[in-house]
Amino acid sequence: MARRRGIMSDALKMECARELGIYDQVQRDGDFGNVSSRNCGSMVRTAIEIAERALMKP
Repeated sequence: MARRRGIMSDALKMECARELGIYDQVQRDGDFGNVSSRNCGSMVRTAIEIAERALMKP
């Protein structure tokens, strides 16, 4: 089965990981494979908040 391209850029994923405090885990493991599903859901919520903040800027 072919892998789908992700919607979130790597830079946005890293920004979300920093805001959630899981950046060190991602750096240590080298990917997001060991990030819990709870934290992945939080990353999506954080990405939405970042996008909303970007839309609010003039």
